[in-house]
Amino acid sequence: MGGDFAPANEVQGVLDALRETNNRFHVVLVGDEKALREELVKRGAGGESCSVVPASEVIGMEESPTTALKQKRGSSLMVGITLHKERKADAFVSAGNTGAMTAASMLTLGRIIGVSRPAIPAIFPSEEGTTLLMDVGAVTDSKPHFLYEFGVMGSIYAEYMFNKKRPRVGLLNIGEEESKGDELAKEAYKIFKKNASAINFIGNVEGRDILKGAADVVVCDGFVGNVVLKFGESVPAFLKTKFKKYADQGMVQKILMASLRTPLRKIFKDFDYQEHGGVPLLGVNGVSIIGHGSSTPKAIKNMIYRAEEMVRLKINFHIEEKLSRYQPGSLGKNETEQ
Repeated sequence: MGGDFAPANEVQGVLDALRETNNRFHVVLVGDEKALREELVKRGAGGESCSVVPASEVIGMEESPTTALKQKRGSSLMVGITLHKERKADAFVSAGNTGAMTAASMLTLGRIIGVSRPAIPAIFPSEEGTTLLMDVGAVTDSKPHFLYEFGVMGSIYAEYMFNKKRPRVGLLNIGEEESKGDELAKEAYKIFKKNASAINFIGNVEGRDILKGAADVVVCDGFVGNVVLKFGESVPAFLKTKFKKYADQGMVQKILMASLRTPLRKIFKDFDYQEHGGVPLLGVNGVSIIGHGSSTPKAIKNMIYRAEEMVRLKINFHIEEKLSRYQPGSLGKNETEQ
């Protein structure tokens, strides 16, 4: 029931996914039973493999996550994440309140062994295909070894989800030299360098390297990552406005822009969040996919596909297996405090 257009877009996205895959999986819709069944009837649901589990409350997009989780135990978000915790569902997908989704996933599912803090990745288009940015908001006050774990989780996600062999992992900084950056960046660099055999660490990278594709995974703390993400999300809208203003200058410019419409549409498709649908909260002991509040049916459908892939490819197993080789106790007191 979360999201700006719930439950209409959620129901349509579920039906689209089931129809495209010929019921390859079963989807449980959680929320206001009457509203959900009305949407199913309205959209001609028949033989699709889905069911409804009632939930009496909804967590709004502007509500405080911690307060909402305490006061609304019967919300669709909490009921859904509990179904996953109890293994009545293999994954949980939501376009609702991101903070509540993150908190509920961490508190209810717990963390994978070896993970200090979960992280949210963002997918950027680049000259080399895609670049994964870790973290973009789950942890805004990181410790050095958190960043190393983000790098491991991002590397595994890039390897299995994007078929990149030994993904290149870079640490976001203000320069490429090892001595650059604040204490967090310099201490994190030491940990990456010490564990270079476990991860393909290529050193520091700068902000301009993200779209260049200089690294497959770029690691930073959640505060910086969220700033970069929000800036990146503003770029397509800014460029579209500039193109429109150019076309409005005269007939010649309008014809020129019209001739470029198809290639420009293909280019902008790479920036379209709907193509990926949502991103996982990596590091929790389950599969929790977070979507945009404004998710369209297409985005909901692709969120479901991402959840299915995460389960099928056993991403969490690979994260736990890789981090089991990393012994934080050998790094010293300051780095291992959580």
